Amino acid sequence: MIRAIVLDPKDNVATLLAGGKAGDTCILQGERSGEVSLVDDIAFGHKVCIVPTTSGSDVRKYGQIIGKATRAIGVGEHTHVHNIQSGRRTRLEGR
Repeated sequence: MIRAIVLDPKDNVATLLAGGKAGDTCILQGERSGEVSLVDDIAFGHKVCIVPTTSGSDVRKYGQIIGKATRAIGVGEHTHVHNIQSGRRTRLEGR
């Protein structure tokens, strides 16, 4: 089984502590517990969605808003540049 860390109870993504393949079970540790079935292959250090997230919603990691969902993201989906717009990128472009 794959493990993922959640550092804040408001987080809607978890960070994988090892890479996983679609269909693998991911065990959440930290401020949330439970299991998530991976929908996609996800590399070490990347994010997995742990609660249903609607398009336009904040994406939270480590208690911080890291971007906005550009489409609905289901539990177990890889959460990365293909389905979120980075808050950091937006701030930098606005300068």
